[in-house]
Amino acid sequence: MLNKVFKAYDIRGVYPDPLNEKVAWKVGCATGKFLLQRLSGRDASDPMLRHVAVGRDMRPHSPKMAKALIDGLRAAGMNVFDVGMVDTSFIYFAINHLGCGGGIQTTASHNPVEYNGFKISGQHATPIGSDSGLVEIQRIAATLEDDGSKPAGRVEERDLWDDYITHVRKFLDLKRPLKVVADASNGMAGAFVPRIFGDIEGLEIIPLNFEITGKFTHDPNPLVPENMQPTIDAVAEHGADLGVCFDGDADRCILCDEKGNIIGCDLLGALFSTHFLKQSPGSAIIYDLRSSKGLEETVRKLGGKPIKGRVGHVFLKQLMRENNGVFGAELSGHMYYRDNFYTDSGAITFATALSILSAGDTPMSQLIAPLNPYVQSGEINFRVEDKDAALAALREKLDGRATFDELDGVSADAWEAEGWWLNVRKSNTEPMLRLNLEGRDRATVDKVYAEIQPLLGEPAKGH
Repeated sequence: MLNKVFKAYDIRGVYPDPLNEKVAWKVGCATGKFLLQRLSGRDASDPMLRHVAVGRDMRPHSPKMAKALIDGLRAAGMNVFDVGMVDTSFIYFAINHLGCGGGIQTTASHNPVEYNGFKISGQHATPIGSDSGLVEIQRIAATLEDDGSKPAGRVEERDLWDDYITHVRKFLDLKRPLKVVADASNGMAGAFVPRIFGDIEGLEIIPLNFEITGKFTHDPNPLVPENMQPTIDAVAEHGADLGVCFDGDADRCILCDEKGNIIGCDLLGALFSTHFLKQSPGSAIIYDLRSSKGLEETVRKLGGKPIKGRVGHVFLKQLMRENNGVFGAELSGHMYYRDNFYTDSGAITFATALSILSAGDTPMSQLIAPLNPYVQSGEINFRVEDKDAALAALREKLDGRATFDELDGVSADAWEAEGWWLNVRKSNTEPMLRLNLEGRDRATVDKVYAEIQPLLGEPAKGH
């Protein structure tokens, strides 16, 4: 059962089979034991590090799952601050604001409503994934059974909304009136957008799917273009300056400009880099290695330090901390902020976009245009049984023409000589390879794609 729900970065599965209250209790108890085991030296004497912040999203089964999780944490001897129904980024704030030893959000993020899960963080909201403790938590969980004994830890409800609102608004500086469409995807943005942004003078928000009903009008995944369509249509209907669509747990969002064009997160990252490098000249900017060359070039031009990282929040957050990165961008829509404890936040991304757009009279489409000089393939998935053989064939084909690195999958760079680069990554769970290709022009992208496509397998429909 446990091996079906423990993933690389979190715990996730369909409720109630294979993920249910029994599993939730085990996850809570195992996480509590794991966090307590990590305490040593001065930390062991700090009572706040024996507390865990716990929140939940709006799914119908989340209250029951969160309660079972809390019961497990208490059984392990951990005390719990229950912060209620909140977005995932709220948990990162709560951990740091209260000085907790860790935090857990009960959520399945952008998955359909029948899913649930847990995102686990340690001290300072550092992520706990398979390489940083999740495997050990699974091992501990496999040894546990609830014997019904009285839990040793305490639970206390905490309302941190006023403090959270103050924190997010530090990133908002609205210089002129704006009209914005916001699609909450019937998720947690429906809770925080009215509270954080609803009374900002000069900001008119046109709400879509703000109702928290336990159902989704569309899948709460804005990376899928059709889920952005209601936002795009409403921007046109209302003549809005900007559109934003949040995922289910609202730790990320995707934007469209006033013309309804979806803004790639690497290009948004380049725009945000100009903003944050003005505030912190010379700082490091962290970015997903699939990002456009335009992002790297923008950071260099502004005197910043571009640092590319592996795909995944665990890796990018680690790089943010190691390099004191002022900002980080991932193609999935996760955006990371030094002044948000090096973690991601959909609310802060929204606030930052409003601040940049309102700083002048230039529309968003024109702010983005100069940051987008190249042609991208987008992520293309290929079905192939022998992934390693396909990658070996790709390297052989491009040997002598490109330089290679294997930071995440295989990257080949022939930018100077031929004007293109690419990255191919293996899916962890499927017989699939994922290609991202960029060139100086469409002809170059089409030519390279035609060369390598036969080596990678059949393009997968629906991906």
